[in-house]
Amino acid sequence: MMGRPIFSGVSSAGSKEQADTKELIQQYEKEIYDLKQLLDISSTLCSSLDLSALMESILYVFMCQMHVLGAGIFILNALEADAFELGTNYTGLEPDRDIVYTIPADSPLIRILTKENTVFTLDDLKEQMPPAGNLSVLSTLEPSLVVPLLLKNHLNGILLLGERIDLGESREYSQYEKDQILKLALFAAVAINNAALVERSSTDMMTHLKHKYFFFDRLSDELDLAVAQNLPLAVIMFDVDFFKSVNDNYGHAFGDYVLTSIAGIIMANIRGKDLASRYGGEEFTVMLYNTGKENAMQVAERIRRKAETYDFHFEGRHVHITISGGIAVFSKKGNPTASSRELVDQADQGLYMAKHNGRNRIVYAHPDLVSKWKEL
Repeated sequence: MMGRPIFSGVSSAGSKEQADTKELIQQYEKEIYDLKQLLDISSTLCSSLDLSALMESILYVFMCQMHVLGAGIFILNALEADAFELGTNYTGLEPDRDIVYTIPADSPLIRILTKENTVFTLDDLKEQMPPAGNLSVLSTLEPSLVVPLLLKNHLNGILLLGERIDLGESREYSQYEKDQILKLALFAAVAINNAALVERSSTDMMTHLKHKYFFFDRLSDELDLAVAQNLPLAVIMFDVDFFKSVNDNYGHAFGDYVLTSIAGIIMANIRGKDLASRYGGEEFTVMLYNTGKENAMQVAERIRRKAETYDFHFEGRHVHITISGGIAVFSKKGNPTASSRELVDQADQGLYMAKHNGRNRIVYAHPDLVSKWKEL
C-alpha cells in the first residue's frame, strides 16, 4: 500500500510528458503543413503577371487562410504612382458609393504603414495618426486588420481583411496568425511588384494602352484557345484619318491629345476581357474575345461614330476628327488561320480598303476579298 502513491506519481508524470510530447509534435506538424502551404501559395502568386488576375488570387488566398468574409487591396497606380486605389480589387466588402477610395502616396497613413513591418487594427492606426489625419477611407470598409504589403521598405499595397468567420474560436488574431499574415504579405508584395513592372513595361505611357508586342503575345494565347474551343475571335485595326495633317496644322501637342482621346473612346467601348493596344503612331488594334463578325462590326462602328461626333477641343481649337477601321475574324469554318500575325494582317488589309474607299468607315476583311485585294 505504501508503494502505490509512488507508482501513481511516476505514471502521472509520464502521462504529462507524453501529452506534452504529443502536443509538441502536433505543433510541429501544423507548422510544417503551413510552410508547405506557404510555398504553394508563393509559387502560385509569383507565377501570375496579370495584375487583375493576381489581385483576385491574393484576395481569395487571404480569405481562405485567415477565415474572413471579405478582403480588399489598395494598390499603387502602376502608371502615375501618385495614389493607392481600391478600384475593383475587393470582394465581400461594402464600399460607400459617396467615397472615393484612394489614398495619396504622400498621406500620413502611408508613412505609418511603411514605418514598420507589422499588422494594424483601426485602433492602432488611430493612435498613430496625426490630429488632422483621416481614416474614413479605411474605416467605412470595417476591416478587422490592415496589412501593409511591404517589399524592401517600399509599400506595394494595403490589404484589408474583413470580418472573421465564427468557427467557435476567438475572432482575435493570434501572434502565430499575424506572423503567417506577414509571410503571406511578403509573397503578395513581391508578386504585385513583378506584375506592376510588367504593366509599366507593356503599356504606352501616353495613351495607357498596351504595346503591340504585348498585344501579339495575348492574341496568340487567345487564338490558341479559340482554336481549341471552337470560338470566334475578332481583331480590329483603327487608324486616325489625315493624322499627319493634324500634326502639321495644329502641332504635335494637339496630335497627342487626339491619340489620347481616341484611346479613351476605344477603352470605353470594349469589355474588360478584350484588349486594346497602340499599334504604332496613330494606329490602334483591338482584340474582341469570343466575338463574331456581326458583333465586331457593331463594336467598331460604335467606336467610329463616337470619334466622329467627339468634340476634340484643345487650347481653344475645335477640330473634327474621324477614324477608319478594318476587321478580321477567326473562325474554324470561315477563316481558320492559326497565326496571330496573319489575323492582324487581314485586319490591316480591311483598314487599307477603308482608307482607299473614302475613309471614316469600317470594312470587314473577308479572307477571299483580302486575297483578291492583295493581287491587285
